[in-house]
Amino acid sequence: MHNTKIYIVLISIMFIWGINVSAIKLLVGAFMPVTMTAFRIFVAALTVLLTLIVLKQVRKPQSKEWLYIIVGAFFSVVGHHYFLSEGLDKTSAANGGLILGLGPLLTAILSMILLKRKPTSIRLLGFLLGGTGVSFTVLAGGGGLNAASIGDIEVFLSILSQALSFIVIKKASETMDPRLLTGYMLLIGSVVLFLISLWREPGGLTSLANGTPLIWTVFLFSAMLATALGHMVYNYAIGQIGAAEASIFLNLNTFFSLLGASLFLGEKLMPAHFAGLLLIIPGVILGSGALEELALRRKRKRYQHHPSYKKT
Repeated sequence: MHNTKIYIVLISIMFIWGINVSAIKLLVGAFMPVTMTAFRIFVAALTVLLTLIVLKQVRKPQSKEWLYIIVGAFFSVVGHHYFLSEGLDKTSAANGGLILGLGPLLTAILSMILLKRKPTSIRLLGFLLGGTGVSFTVLAGGGGLNAASIGDIEVFLSILSQALSFIVIKKASETMDPRLLTGYMLLIGSVVLFLISLWREPGGLTSLANGTPLIWTVFLFSAMLATALGHMVYNYAIGQIGAAEASIFLNLNTFFSLLGASLFLGEKLMPAHFAGLLLIIPGVILGSGALEELALRRKRKRYQHHPSYKKT
């Protein structure tokens, strides 16, 4: 898939993930959070694996690939989702949103250290712009920062787990289809989360009986579209364009989640939210490498039309 098409698909996935924030808010209000998350991810895993079975893309992982799957499941599913649910329960939305906004920059730093990939100055500027835009957007609705708490540390551990998982996925994609990797990670992660829910939420399974038809429709949207399709496509993009480049699109989540909250939960959008978006968009364009790719393409086109250019 051409990079431009990948960028368009990633923006679409960010929109779905942004709407999914409102969906999860509704689900958490109806079910116990860890139990619901385990069940949601399990349904997502089945959706991914059944899709790949139909496409005849399922195979048994090699021994080295199992290591990537287990480590990826621990970081991407268990660590990220567990610490996020725990942390946001103990800190403010402003603090949590700002810390989550560090994800792309954190991924870029880890890519430099672990993958030996140094971002260009243009891409680094994009990461900083995107992070600033996220901070501006979150603070617009959060009323400022509260004092640091244990919840802040847990949210940071959540985004650190996710950033580490992007590195694992990039390494694993050298030999394994990232879509298949996603299915295995979701399956293993959902089982571990379910075991944690039995410990943390003894009445979690009972809470699932309280769902209405509307809530279960929201659940299926979140599980099958946002989690299954979203992670399958996003992890594929990591394999194609890189962990740091794909992670910059996560900055769009903040605005799209606010848009979803306004549409579905009646929350108010402020002018400052749109001002933040004006920083996020150039941040994505610069940080993803889209601007550099466009410049390279134009340079190549000019070179091909030069009188001295000869086809070989």
